[in-house]
Amino acid sequence: MKRVDGKVAIVTGGARGMGASHVQKLASEGAKVVFTDLDIEAGKALQEDIGPDVLFLEQDVTDADAWGSVIEEAAHTFGPVSVLVNNAGINYSAAMEEFSEDAYDRVIEVNQKAVFLGMKAVVPSMKQAGEGSIINISSIGGIRGRLESIAYSASKFAVTGMTKVAALELGQYGIRVNSIHPSLVNTDMFSENAGGGSVAGDRPLGRVLTKEEVSNLVLHLASDESSYTTGAECVIDGGLTAR
Repeated sequence: MKRVDGKVAIVTGGARGMGASHVQKLASEGAKVVFTDLDIEAGKALQEDIGPDVLFLEQDVTDADAWGSVIEEAAHTFGPVSVLVNNAGINYSAAMEEFSEDAYDRVIEVNQKAVFLGMKAVVPSMKQAGEGSIINISSIGGIRGRLESIAYSASKFAVTGMTKVAALELGQYGIRVNSIHPSLVNTDMFSENAGGGSVAGDRPLGRVLTKEEVSNLVLHLASDESSYTTGAECVIDGGLTAR
């Protein structure tokens, strides 16, 4: 038996990078996965690559009505949703004095408000399923400060706090809520050949985190293996924050 057989998952920001890795991992372990993104071309390509166990939908995660439509379509296609991975996120880098209000608002809207909208919207479906695991992708930027990331850090600290509140409120329904805090992940946008060596040297494990390693943690939290884990900050950073 595969580790998430019978579960229906939604993954936001799932067309590329770390999100696509989560989609592939969950589907390979038996879940039916609805994944969303604004990148329609990449989303359709990934759906075709994986096959009938996944469904791609275009979604603006900051739109409350869009959340309702995605959850309704997931339930219609596969059944009640039992896993939500809030993965979609953006970042702008600038010193605080130079950070525009518009840029700040946009980061908060995508990284923080969308997580709230997703958690709120999925609860009725998880109640129907009789179980639930909400996995919010935060960052080590959600547990310590980082230069030139005033909005990103604000949003990720907020995700950390919202996760704990949701875990307290939803535990009575058998819904678990946890946050994942990766350090810099080696995706297509990052290469060790472009400064990764010096970054890796900051970590006690001496290398950069891979997207597959984050997906393994997502799988664990989505599965019944983590049935007593809720409200947790799951740090995956090679020991960086242990210093």
